[in-house]
Amino acid sequence: MKTTWTDRELMRDFEAEGTDAYRLWTIVDGWVERLGNDVLISFKNQTARERLTTEYFLWAEAMGINTQRMFERLLPKRNEERKAPKLILGDSNTGSRSVVMERGLRFEIDFSGGYSVGLFIDQRENRSFTRTSAPKRMLNCFAYTCSFSLAAAIAGANTVSVDLSQKSLERGRRNFVLNNLPATGHHFIADDVFEVLPRLSRKGEKFDLIVLDPPTFSRSHRGRMFKVQSNFESLLGEALVVAGRDARILLSTNCGTLNERALEVMARFCLKASRRAGAFHSAPRPRDFPPAGGANSIWLTLR
Repeated sequence: MKTTWTDRELMRDFEAEGTDAYRLWTIVDGWVERLGNDVLISFKNQTARERLTTEYFLWAEAMGINTQRMFERLLPKRNEERKAPKLILGDSNTGSRSVVMERGLRFEIDFSGGYSVGLFIDQRENRSFTRTSAPKRMLNCFAYTCSFSLAAAIAGANTVSVDLSQKSLERGRRNFVLNNLPATGHHFIADDVFEVLPRLSRKGEKFDLIVLDPPTFSRSHRGRMFKVQSNFESLLGEALVVAGRDARILLSTNCGTLNERALEVMARFCLKASRRAGAFHSAPRPRDFPPAGGANSIWLTLR
């Protein structure tokens, strides 16, 4: 799985649409990303690290790019080994937070905030679909820093963002502030999604767009474990209860064994069990990612 480096034409296209967060190069064991004025190198081993770093500087010199800051992070096999990116080039006195742009929207990035910096750029096209769908009420499960909520809110939706981490939701609130969005009509709930969905159902809540983009593994404050391979089906079943007529539901995961076909098979089973019908489609793969790169995602539109 190898792509060429991002070329001038694609960079001009990103600039024209107001995007400065994108993948620069992908190899089997890592990748390089631009995040505003910063560069992040992610690698699985030292060989990949050296190759990505060396070839980045050769590419940057050819493109006439002056790199101010560079961060690196190891892509470990186990989640408990994940660490925040480390600064390897640039002023260490400069703050760890910065702001990136995606099609005119502003997102806060924090290199010291944990393993993930705050924005999954492989979801760019799914966020754009969320925005163009212009939902009235949107539910974002496992919301993280609420990037999908922001995409829906900017199009006029009322949003509910649910995540175990209060810290992540606070970062999501800051993203709303960055884009001059008022807090009115938006709710941020720090709780277990499997606790929140039944509460919403009991209240008779309905949503016309729901995002299901869970982590591969998580554990709630009460000890409940979520494993995407075994629990995604029950998650979708709970979500269907609060999905309105003609609602759209995003099914997305980074789990390699749950490809788009597997997600569709699972969703069809849930539809049959709930006596509902729907159609499926996929958003375009981001142009800066290889064909097999990024999250596996499909959209389910209920009928």
